[in-house]
Amino acid sequence: MKRPYPSYIFCLCTKIFVLLSFIANAQYATIYPTNWFTGMKWNKVQLLMKGNDASFGQQKISVNYPGINIEKVNKLDNDNGLFLCIDISISPTAIAGNVPIVFSGNGSTHTVNWPLKAKRTGRGTAFAQGITSKDLIYFLMPDRFANGDPSNDSLPGLQEQYYGRNISKGRHGGDIQGITQHLDYIKELGNTTLWLTPVLINDMKTESFHGYAFTDQYTIDPRFGGEKAYHEMIDAAHAKGLKVIQDAVYNHVGINHILVKNKPCKEWLHNWPEFTQTSYKDQPAFDPYASHADYKLYQDGWFTRLMPDLNQGNTYVANYLIQHALWTVEEFGIDGWRIDTYGYNDLHFMNRCNKALMNEYPNITLFGETWVTGTPNQSYFVANNYDIPFKSNLPGVTDFQMLWGMLAGLNEKFGWNEGYSKLYTTLAQDFVYKDPYKNCIFLDNHDLDRIFAVVGKDINKLKQGLTWVLTLRGIPQIYYGTELLMDKFKDPSDAEVRKDVPGGWPGDSTNNFVASGRTVAQNDVFNHIKTLANYRKRSTALQTGKLMQYVPYDGIYVYFRYDSKSTVMVVSNSNETEATVKLGRFEERTKGFTKARNVLTGETTILGINLLIAAKGTLVLELLK
Repeated sequence: MKRPYPSYIFCLCTKIFVLLSFIANAQYATIYPTNWFTGMKWNKVQLLMKGNDASFGQQKISVNYPGINIEKVNKLDNDNGLFLCIDISISPTAIAGNVPIVFSGNGSTHTVNWPLKAKRTGRGTAFAQGITSKDLIYFLMPDRFANGDPSNDSLPGLQEQYYGRNISKGRHGGDIQGITQHLDYIKELGNTTLWLTPVLINDMKTESFHGYAFTDQYTIDPRFGGEKAYHEMIDAAHAKGLKVIQDAVYNHVGINHILVKNKPCKEWLHNWPEFTQTSYKDQPAFDPYASHADYKLYQDGWFTRLMPDLNQGNTYVANYLIQHALWTVEEFGIDGWRIDTYGYNDLHFMNRCNKALMNEYPNITLFGETWVTGTPNQSYFVANNYDIPFKSNLPGVTDFQMLWGMLAGLNEKFGWNEGYSKLYTTLAQDFVYKDPYKNCIFLDNHDLDRIFAVVGKDINKLKQGLTWVLTLRGIPQIYYGTELLMDKFKDPSDAEVRKDVPGGWPGDSTNNFVASGRTVAQNDVFNHIKTLANYRKRSTALQTGKLMQYVPYDGIYVYFRYDSKSTVMVVSNSNETEATVKLGRFEERTKGFTKARNVLTGETTILGINLLIAAKGTLVLELLK
């Protein structure tokens, strides 16, 4: 998410039911995190405890449970909360059970049972598997994908209800159960991974469907089906061999967040004398000539008036966010994180958070949104090869530079710096990254114009772009609906690029989830993705192989993916006419091969002196001895 959502008009009330949703049943105190786990490396846990009376902060606390010791208790700025820091011993190991936390004071005693669960490791399906360049991500918005349970479209106690699908920025009723019901569709397309926009509760008055202004980290939005549906979807996805990425937002929350309405301490947020919005200018983060004022405005300014900026320099805030990230992986068994608005975060905090996750789950994948312009800008926020004072430990980013390069290749007339040359140059700058194969590459997403609209509804251009995504280096991502030729621009609103999938709602007249419900053109593009994606699952060259590209000339761009097992040649033509490609120039990679199999058609031909390629066409050739 890059830019604010200008039409938000949120009510500043938080419903009582949201406060109660932190815990399974009403107790004397509300505790965050709602539970923890045995055997975790992060075993010194900060408990944020809040009560309902003014004397709560004066309570004395005791815990009598094997393997758990109180390290310290700190009062909050207000009288209805406490921070309790506990040590959960690894040796001897604390066992799973309900930990009785006793509050005493004013002549009364109250006990709250705080769950300590068994660590997920070693039981159930694999999790925290990580997403690599072997995978293909399908990115969707739960509210707009499919409505599996119409009974949860509107629920009492929440500000925004279902007012009909004709309200473009309203909730349309899509939910997690709808995703579960269509996992086979996602898998058929060739995807190996799901990425959902945030599923946490957004108790905001309008535009709550997208999830980026959530109001409680520990509650899955009941309009999406709640915790039960989320557990079931992840388990079902894993059972089908699909991984799951959760969308993380550390930088900000919604103005109605329970810990904004009742802040644990004065410095929970970045406070300004009056509302101050971030400049959205990333340069002060790395500019050697930047002023402190510009740096502070970029990092500490609020994302929007309704998305307050969390003070990650505050130890309590930092621990709260890190623990929630760890808790989510262990509780739900996700496989990776996409981190929203990465550069706006306190980058030292992000290094600490990333390290905690990777220390606990060595295979987990993390990639951050870096909606910036320029490879130096983007590479600053990720693990890089620069000798500079600040070094990021973020493994990968959403690669906007590759996006700009691919869009130029698709839409610009070929020139010295234009068209294919821009894509070529972008890839040539990969030397700055520790591992560019960990970057996520894409043609569009929920914040961008639909790619089919961007290429002027030209099927050949669309296929060319999709071919690049599926055959170049990095982790490829397809935005839901691209395979169905969704074709809107963001103007006049983001809702235009966040349309419902036909067939996802009871009573839809068209069902795009089955081939018979799609047009000829839709099936053509669907099958293009399917063919390449499923070939990619078998091709080590496309998954992890090396990349060699040749300087584009005369509107022709050629690159190879190769390893010891196989070689794949990709040839693209930006011209309006058929072109002849002389193969002698590529002997470095074609030597020893006599035949080529067209991956998209299955046809095998003899490798001669020349190669014919259609106007605006792309060939994917597996070279054979």
